[in-house]
Amino acid sequence: MEKFSLHEGLVAPLDRANVDTDAIIPKQFLKSIRRSGFGPNLFDEWRYLDHGEPGMDNSVRPLNPDFVLNQQRYAGASILLTRKNFGCGSSREHAPWALEQFGFRAIIAPSFADIFFNNCFKNGLLPIVLDEETVEKLFVHVYANENAHLIVDLESQTVSTKDGGLSLHFDVDPFRKYCLLNGLDDIGLTLQHQEKIRAFEQKHVQSQPWLLNTI
Repeated sequence: MEKFSLHEGLVAPLDRANVDTDAIIPKQFLKSIRRSGFGPNLFDEWRYLDHGEPGMDNSVRPLNPDFVLNQQRYAGASILLTRKNFGCGSSREHAPWALEQFGFRAIIAPSFADIFFNNCFKNGLLPIVLDEETVEKLFVHVYANENAHLIVDLESQTVSTKDGGLSLHFDVDPFRKYCLLNGLDDIGLTLQHQEKIRAFEQKHVQSQPWLLNTI
């Protein structure tokens, strides 16, 4: 998992509340067993004017010009600004996969669905909770400023504008913060103890050698 410490990025405003995981990555794209290739179908029903299916060539599909991620001023955005209860609905882990593979590193919202919130941390995506009044101020700032960037500093737990005119503190669980700063998902955390695991396995086999017998 990619480490997250300090990130500066263009902000895309998704001005919608209660965005569910089926909107983030529609159900027909969940058939792949690989953890890759979901980015092109992020927000598929909103980004494209036709109905997407697995295997389609997205490069020739008609884009919805009214959807925020299709607008030139937000091309290359890596911070998503949105409304309350983002990521509600089914618990598909494909949702943070699609967001991360599209290029997002952080999401700012007043609230997140619990399972989606947890899945973000497990996949290198930082969900930031700020109160609704503050999020509204950020929407005003982004709409008013072309090429609006924010700086997300996980170590100091701040979100700030490039000119230093705005600096906001956010809370994050210390353990989740540690994992993101060090790029550790569940497998990475386990591998930190690989020497102890290897020693246990060797001792286990020595004390019970019949476990290796095969019929």
